[in-house]
Amino acid sequence: MKRKLLQITLILLVQICLGLGFLPAAQAMTEDQKLFNDAWRVVNQAYVDETFNHQNWWALREKALKKPFANREAAYSAIQDLLGSLEDPFTRFLRPAQYRSLRTSTAGELSGVGLQVITNPETGQLEVLSPIVGSPAAQAGLKAHDIILAIDGQDATQMSLDEAAELMRGTSGTTVVLTIQTGSDSQASHVSKVSIRRDRIELHPVQTDLRTLPEGGSLAYIQLNQFNANAAPKMREAIDQMEKQQVRGYILDLRNNPGGLLQAGVEIARYWLDPAIIVYSIDRHSMLNSFSATQEARTHAPLVVLVNGGSASASEILAGALQDNERATLVGETTFGKGSIQSLFDLPDGSGMAVTIAKYETPNHQNINKVGIIPDIEVKAEGLLPSQFGTPDDPQYQIAVSTLRAHLS
Repeated sequence: MKRKLLQITLILLVQICLGLGFLPAAQAMTEDQKLFNDAWRVVNQAYVDETFNHQNWWALREKALKKPFANREAAYSAIQDLLGSLEDPFTRFLRPAQYRSLRTSTAGELSGVGLQVITNPETGQLEVLSPIVGSPAAQAGLKAHDIILAIDGQDATQMSLDEAAELMRGTSGTTVVLTIQTGSDSQASHVSKVSIRRDRIELHPVQTDLRTLPEGGSLAYIQLNQFNANAAPKMREAIDQMEKQQVRGYILDLRNNPGGLLQAGVEIARYWLDPAIIVYSIDRHSMLNSFSATQEARTHAPLVVLVNGGSASASEILAGALQDNERATLVGETTFGKGSIQSLFDLPDGSGMAVTIAKYETPNHQNINKVGIIPDIEVKAEGLLPSQFGTPDDPQYQIAVSTLRAHLS
């Protein structure tokens, strides 16, 4: 009887080990398998969708680990395939060089052409989110929603974001030729080749200009280009400096701002808001959490915010918070519509992953994913270049000034 109980216990123990994903000692994992397993575990614990796109997540792991990977590149490909099965363009694997580049860009520097690109979740095409203001891509005239068809003659229609980024990166002074489609199938589309000279780009997230009002006094025009690690302290400095100048109002330009660090967006919202909800996040367990402003705003002067189709992610969180709390009037075009939050995860060999960990809603519980935020005053500006932002040739800016002056009268 004792022998039978022992056998049953051993059988149960083996079943439990298999259920937990342990491999027998005879099949100890290789370093490449461990890397894959680490990536799998991150998604298993953090990804926003507990159904993993309606897949058996354990079965995918077991299938991939049935035999050792031939090399590290094979492990990378397996991780990419694993994340690709989620059909989430914002959850992606980054090789060591790509991951370092992403970390560097959020710290305030960027190399290459200065182009923010996404995979359109509906078409699968590489789509320009926005060029960085002042970058070679901006100077070449690229704009939000342009489609990248080829990079240096290589077909880009099936490329991943990371493959495209690798091809567009390079030594300063060299050139890359992009084949670009403007417009869409439903509109008059045009395909052209654009030669862009690569350069090293320093990201200055906040640019401020003091401008005179016709009726006297001045306004502050602030361009916020990215929510990197420097954005919040630079914005605080800009507001405090403008308050000393006793400006009568502010125009905050978020056009072509692709987002960045969530915490930077929350901190900047706090500078403009008295105690209020900034954004709600919804995790994989449908738990509702919130980020709030808890102290008095740094300024109560009238505020107008400029947005367009290149305003995404943290830009939409900030714009939504200011609009829903009736702190600002939004002018421009409907924003991009990215209603999810990603977090970065390190992997042991220096590679990493961006993983969608939550969805978010504006303070009025608007889910803006694939919808965007509609401005209070819609103003089209087709063909407007980033270099024209805030100039007499900028119709959206001119309406923003008129709107601000109406608030002051």
